[in-house]
Amino acid sequence: MKKLPCVLPFFVALFVPKGAYGQEPIRVHCGGPAYTDSKGQFWQADTGFNSGTTSSTTQEIGGTADQALYQTSRINSRGITPLVYTFTLANGTYNINLLFAETSSKLEFVGGRVFNVKIQDLLAFSNVDIFASAGARAAFVKSTNVTVQNGTLKIEFDNEVQSAKIDAIEILPVPPQSPELIINFSYPDGTPVLGTLNYSVTSSLLSFQGSEPLTNGQARGVLFTSPDSMGISAQFQVNLNLTDSSGHVLWQISTEANPAQVNLSSVQSSTINVVVQKI
Repeated sequence: MKKLPCVLPFFVALFVPKGAYGQEPIRVHCGGPAYTDSKGQFWQADTGFNSGTTSSTTQEIGGTADQALYQTSRINSRGITPLVYTFTLANGTYNINLLFAETSSKLEFVGGRVFNVKIQDLLAFSNVDIFASAGARAAFVKSTNVTVQNGTLKIEFDNEVQSAKIDAIEILPVPPQSPELIINFSYPDGTPVLGTLNYSVTSSLLSFQGSEPLTNGQARGVLFTSPDSMGISAQFQVNLNLTDSSGHVLWQISTEANPAQVNLSSVQSSTINVVVQKI
């Protein structure tokens, strides 16, 4: 097991299969023009949408070096037809970053704007409330991962209370050469655990979660050695728990970390063996 103290706080939350390398990242400035960010990355002008209206502001957005990305939006204002973004891209695994900021003074209260996000027709985020999560005029990112199998990625924004919105979309292919983290779960008699590893990562600007069903007691994760590529730049918390096929929690861990305090340049593939009690 190599570099585990550095690896665990940052990367166990990214249990995704490898693939999609060779596909260029897709970055879209929703509701706005083309934009080059502070890292020199190019964001296309708004594209790929099926409906909705646009909104813009000149208000200052906190928590980001790229305020322009959060100052324009595409909004599902009527809510009759879902706002859907569709992209054509290579099959494989992608990390999806959705950028938001609450900039409407009329909706700057908890419960003012609440919506759901589906990816590939499956619920990815429920009851998203930007103001409740980040406050007014502050950058907020929701991240998850997805495997594309039919050459098309679909991201849908559905009103729960009103006015689902999106400021920018970033789609990053997961490189196949990334180091892996492998966790093997077994019972004391050596039998592989049947269950699911659930994860979440949260900070003031970032929130993502998901789950990985075990395969023969094993979960595999891709290790990202550049946290800033996912928007991770501040203190955040990682939560993991393992549930068996009956829903019993067999193992859990919670830790806080800050990527600025750790040198990740030499991270290598790692394996963890965990023995749990059967309930």
